[in-house]
Amino acid sequence: MIRTNDAADRDLTALVEEFFGTTFATDNPLITEAVRRMLAAGGKRLRPRLTLLAVEANGADPRAHLALAAYMELIHVGTLIHDDVVDGAQTRRGVNATAVDYGNRVSVLAGDYLFAWIFKNVTANYQPPIPHILSATLADITDGEVLQLRARGNLRLGIDGYVEIVDKKTASLFAASAECGAITAGAAPIKSAALREFGRNFGIAFQMLDDLLDLTADENTLGKPVGNDLRERKVTIPLILALESGPAELHREAERFFSRDEGAADPEPARRLAAEIVRAGGTNKTRDAIAAYVERAKSALSALGSVPARAELGALADALARDRALRAR
Repeated sequence: MIRTNDAADRDLTALVEEFFGTTFATDNPLITEAVRRMLAAGGKRLRPRLTLLAVEANGADPRAHLALAAYMELIHVGTLIHDDVVDGAQTRRGVNATAVDYGNRVSVLAGDYLFAWIFKNVTANYQPPIPHILSATLADITDGEVLQLRARGNLRLGIDGYVEIVDKKTASLFAASAECGAITAGAAPIKSAALREFGRNFGIAFQMLDDLLDLTADENTLGKPVGNDLRERKVTIPLILALESGPAELHREAERFFSRDEGAADPEPARRLAAEIVRAGGTNKTRDAIAAYVERAKSALSALGSVPARAELGALADALARDRALRAR
């Protein structure tokens, strides 16, 4: 909860939801319908929350910056629409993926249109460097997705390569969300940089947790099939860490799995590999890695002083280390 100038406590997520419900609309009714459907399916709205907390941490009223926060979530929604087409996903947040209901062609165009609509509004309403930060972020996200596609099934992908992918495709938007919130609130450069660093480390921990939950959560919790990353041939952090010191049988199991036909429908090989990853300590080591990035994120907040928003940002980071706050992307 945050304390606003009218002495009423308002939840940041509620403010964002109210904004989407009362204000969001593009000039294309079909695009608006598809995006609103994705928004209605849920999500933690972590990116806009970081924006608004960064605003509050620098003494400004979050309610005056809801549009900027909403653009952060909408960029994320656009990437999810495209991701589901690329991955051939059937579900997202427990409902049909956009491509299932609208088809691949409309989905690709919907994502493209949404990005263009966002940047039309950003360039019209925000001064540099915010448009530059967001355009560079979208380039990073796309680059990260391409790097991830090229790394599919590559069991030689190490921690450095994994972090490079995650930094671009996931953490960059968290970093931009926090940094732009600080800038629009008039923050000093040292505070803007600190919040960007917080967002980056938070985003890396967030993606690591997503990878962990893909192996350990149930389908209802995830809103997508458990083991989906393995079936999509993604080399994620639990597998990388398990392979570092795991038994030879794990290496053989992984090689057999990733040499299968990509379209194979039998889920049993993925279940077997997931069990081997857990036995080799991949999930426990991933928790340790998440905790390390959470501590880096919290350390970056020291530049903010003792403002209340610092504690809220720290609590969001701590929730990642407790396997929470990521029940829907």
